[in-house]
This record gives sequence, structure tokens and C-alpha cells, in this order.
Amino acid sequence: MTHAAGPDPVSGRPPARERRPGDGWVECACGQRHWGLHGAAGLLLVRRDADGNPVAVVLQHRATWSHHGGTWGLPGGAREPHETAAQAAVREAGEEAGIAPEDVVVRWSSVLEHPDWSYTTVVADEAQPVEPHVADPESLEVRWVPVDDVAGLPLLPAFATAWPTLRARL
Repeated sequence: MTHAAGPDPVSGRPPARERRPGDGWVECACGQRHWGLHGAAGLLLVRRDADGNPVAVVLQHRATWSHHGGTWGLPGGAREPHETAAQAAVREAGEEAGIAPEDVVVRWSSVLEHPDWSYTTVVADEAQPVEPHVADPESLEVRWVPVDDVAGLPLLPAFATAWPTLRARL
């Protein structure tokens, strides 16, 4: 998501921005409310050592005004009606973490299906060294986190649930 400026210093709320076709909440039959009228996607970017072992992943420390604010998760967000999950995840990673599409090689994805909504984790490797950074007001911080340190952070609840399976597949 792209914003023109940082959060309002008084309210802490995000700045006004033009709504996109995928923006909106879905009241799901599971009893939860989810962001993204056409589902959502996030990018799990992996850094590997010379032997191909995963050593770190890019995580986003979410702005306090956001849903589950203050937790760590993946750069990501609502899918647009015309986008694949991989396109959405890469677009959102660019908007939120300054990660360029040419800097990633998409490897596989994992889908969390709900009755009326889905979230796709798109897993990619660095194509070349990437230095992620806060690129919009949705993040307090964006950085490489050693794989062994991820579970010790206060994670977005759904990511905390998914992380053990995702890590095993890396």
C-alpha cells in the first residue's frame, strides 16, 4: 500500500490515500474479519548460505495503527482483482520494504484458505543481495531476521501459526 506521508502525529492513524480496488474488509464465515476483498498475499524473502541453507528472512515490524499492530510479519497486503498472489506479494514487498521485483526469484507458495477469503505466502530467494528498508508508513522497521530468531519475536498471530511449517519447507 502506498501512502503520501507518515502517520498523523496526533492520532497515529495512517495518512489518507487513494483506495485501491482490492482494499476492504471481508466478513468471513469463519467469524473473523480479513483485509483484502480478493484475498491477500505476502512475500517471505529468504537469504541462503553458500550451501543453500536458509539463514535469514525479511520481516516487517507492523505500524501500531495497523491490524495486529506492533507485531512482526511479512510485507504484504490486499490483492488487486487482476493480480496473481505472486504479483501481489512482490508488489506489496516493493511498496512496503523497497524490494524490487528483479531482486527476487519466486520458488513456491502456501495458501491459507478460509470460507470467504485466502492469504498466500509467496516464498522467494534473493536473486542478488537485497537491503530491505521502511518504504511506507505501514512499517516501524523492515529487516533481515536470522531464521533461528523469528519465533522469538512477537509475531502476527497467523504468521506465528504458519511459521513452523514454512520454516520446515525452506
